[in-house]
Amino acid sequence: MQNHAYSRLGSGGGGAVPSPPSSPRWGPGRRSTVKGGLGRAGAGGAGAGAVRGGGVVRRAARAVLAALLRRQAVFLFAPLLYVAAMLLYMGSISLDSVPRIISRPALGSLYRSPQLYARLRADMDADNATDALATVWRHAYKGGIWRPCINNNIYDLPESNGYIYVEANGGLNQQRASICNAVAVAGFLNATLVIPNFHYHSIWRDPSKFSDIYDEEHFLQRLKNDVRVVDKVPEFIMERFGHNLSNVFNFKIKAWSPIQYYKDAVLPKLIEERLIRISPFANRLSFDAPSAVQRLRCLANFEALKFSKPITTLSDILVSRMREKSAENNGKYVAVHLRFEEDMVAFSCCVFDGGEEEKMELDAARERGWRGKFTRPGRVIKPGAIRMNGKCPLTPLEVGLMLRGMGFSNNTAIYLASGRIYKAEKNMAPLLEMFPLLQTKETLASDEELAPFKNFSSRMAAIDYSVCVHSEVFVTTQGGNFPHFLLGHRRYLYGGHSKTIKPDKRRLAILFDSPRIGWKSLKRQLVNMRTHSDAKGIEMKRANESIYTFPCPDCMCRSNKSEHSKPIQAR
Repeated sequence: MQNHAYSRLGSGGGGAVPSPPSSPRWGPGRRSTVKGGLGRAGAGGAGAGAVRGGGVVRRAARAVLAALLRRQAVFLFAPLLYVAAMLLYMGSISLDSVPRIISRPALGSLYRSPQLYARLRADMDADNATDALATVWRHAYKGGIWRPCINNNIYDLPESNGYIYVEANGGLNQQRASICNAVAVAGFLNATLVIPNFHYHSIWRDPSKFSDIYDEEHFLQRLKNDVRVVDKVPEFIMERFGHNLSNVFNFKIKAWSPIQYYKDAVLPKLIEERLIRISPFANRLSFDAPSAVQRLRCLANFEALKFSKPITTLSDILVSRMREKSAENNGKYVAVHLRFEEDMVAFSCCVFDGGEEEKMELDAARERGWRGKFTRPGRVIKPGAIRMNGKCPLTPLEVGLMLRGMGFSNNTAIYLASGRIYKAEKNMAPLLEMFPLLQTKETLASDEELAPFKNFSSRMAAIDYSVCVHSEVFVTTQGGNFPHFLLGHRRYLYGGHSKTIKPDKRRLAILFDSPRIGWKSLKRQLVNMRTHSDAKGIEMKRANESIYTFPCPDCMCRSNKSEHSKPIQAR
């Protein structure tokens, strides 16, 4: 049936098969519009005009796109066209209407402590009720009872392997390190140490000899069971070298050399020559050493080295006078080591509040002391970064702000250990306002009492050292050998606690440069800094740290029966 029906359908209409429906795009209606009968064109004339206009735009766009595709390099010029258009646009705008970008210095990069002091002074003066001296130290040594024992040698000293002559260079405490290291090396090599010679330096300009600063007789007696020490090289030895020390073989030893180097390189030459010279000798022995070597270092530093009678006598008088001036606080006083001398200020390359005059003065001081060091090509000095990194020396004003903020009242007696302060009259005035009981060796002692020491920098430094050792609180404001030795000496004397405030100077730079900080907020943060120093004061020695700063009891109290304890026998 289906086949029959299809056959009938195909035979109708003259036998033609009907076509499928025509495309709407190309249908008869569209063609009739183009070919146009008058009636249809008249009815749709407006629509036909729009179609013709749209076709022209499309054809133009296709032509441009085809041209660009054929010339792809044109796309490389598109960014230039964009930039040119933007420049033309910006040129048509008045610069007065463009907002300005203000660059502010980083917090902590500028010296604004005088402005902070002026703003907070009234609140500071009103807050004088608490006194930190009564409560400053709360932590105790964690290892139980701190016994800084230095056991006596249990062996007889064998025949000496020869004589060692060293030249101790530097200032007071660098020379002190050289002496102690020389004792340790001589004891380890079973050598006889000649009392060290102090090398005269153009910076310190102090011709003092060993006996001018230290009690030579006490030094010899305290070491007699551990290390042989003589005051000069025997004549029969000097005859071999024509009585001229310049003929003696001089070792040039690298800084921080291990003790094993002395055994391997120095000992054979010592036995061969019977006298050797080591110059210079500062920092020529590694901090890390066997316990027997550390024991000798501690024995020399804390027991054998005692200041000479004239220095000790005057120091005791000054300590007594400081305690009298601090009677309201049971004789307790604070000692501050302030490094704000001209050479220190110049070397730091920091900027303070002296303007162009300060810049010219410090530039001249740098050129005098370190000719060309700070002006060589390629050297870039960034005072702001130096301050933010905590490398600028604290000014007297900043020391006063810090101590008042830490809770020390204005009736606290302060001993200031320092050289000649840079622009002292101006810079010391605010510190004296905050602490009117401040003293120095110059104000405590009479001119007659100081006269034998005045032209000798190391002897003056020894007086400061002695008064600082006996203070209830020691404040260090800058690094160096002076505070490092004092920290260790105070640990040795005060049951393992250094009783020292070592401020976070990076944090101080930010606090003193804060334009909106109030007195209560500043004080809270500075009291926390003081508490942190209390906790740090009982820290134990870590690897590669100086035994002079961290006199570890374990290092000093170990048995002398270790292999490193026995002196090396003469060959």
